[in-house]
Amino acid sequence: MKLEVIATNLTDAILAEQGGADRIELITGIVEGGLTPGPGLIREAVGRLDIPVHVMVRPHSRSFVYDEHDLRTMREDIAFIKECGAAGIVLGALTPDGVVDTAALDLLLEDTEGLNVTFHRAFDEIQDQLSALKVLSGYPQINRILTSGGPQPAPKSAPQIKELVKASQGTGITILAGYGLTVPVLREFIHTTGVKEVHFGSALRVNGDALQPVDPSKVQSAKQIVNENLSLGNDR
Repeated sequence: MKLEVIATNLTDAILAEQGGADRIELITGIVEGGLTPGPGLIREAVGRLDIPVHVMVRPHSRSFVYDEHDLRTMREDIAFIKECGAAGIVLGALTPDGVVDTAALDLLLEDTEGLNVTFHRAFDEIQDQLSALKVLSGYPQINRILTSGGPQPAPKSAPQIKELVKASQGTGITILAGYGLTVPVLREFIHTTGVKEVHFGSALRVNGDALQPVDPSKVQSAKQIVNENLSLGNDR
């Protein structure tokens, strides 16, 4: 079991690590769903933390459909993130028809050797997620999909997430469940879906507010539940 926590600045990242997070998703623009952070933050977070840092690669919040200029920007960002020594990147690209943009992925994933690659919640705008999972599993670079199982919060889409977890077995892709998760529902959610990784944003912040700092005591509470499930998994 892994606990991933969103960080929007260096203080967030440090507090999340102190609370027991296993990994950081580093972003800016949290109210816009996450955008690529600045170079100084990327360098500082990677240099200061002992846990893996995965960096968002998303040049704007208008959509997940990218033109040639967006893709050029994203490739430059990926090269910089890799140079900084980050553990991974988080990206996604769709066609105007709302399916995985394989042409964009072919371009973006060319120089990602050594990086973990998460396909982010652009996945939740795709109607046929099982088909999309099959397409993404054809990319050896992609080892994770961040999803809430569709447009609704993850707890309301538990049956779909359970299906995705089952379908992902043997593909090399891990389902990372996020959006709408809270500490009180986490135990039952993990038990119902069988997910091995969970992703938190506002729920682990002061007052549950996306624009407040990470609350390390809340991170610790989530981590305790994750550890309980890790122990149960080891006992099976």
